[in-house]
Amino acid sequence: MSDLTIEVETTKSSMDEIRPALDAGLKEEFPGGALKWRWEGDVMHLSGPGATATIALEGNRLVGRAHLKPPATLMKPVIEKKISNVMKKVAAA
Repeated sequence: MSDLTIEVETTKSSMDEIRPALDAGLKEEFPGGALKWRWEGDVMHLSGPGATATIALEGNRLVGRAHLKPPATLMKPVIEKKISNVMKKVAAA
């Protein structure tokens, strides 16, 4: 099992500002439906083959935390890059 944490600075003050762009960005980076997500309040919960994760706004940082097991551990660099790209785009928008 492998853990992954991604932190991105943002000037956004609420997930309400971030949510639409985060949803759209993930749909673009992960087409085909392998990645699923749902919202519980202001926390996004994600899951895919061998992976569970959350994305939340913590102060002035958008923080993603993932727990990866096979087969996701084999794709860790790709997953990290795609999630990171979406989070950076959303934080800066």
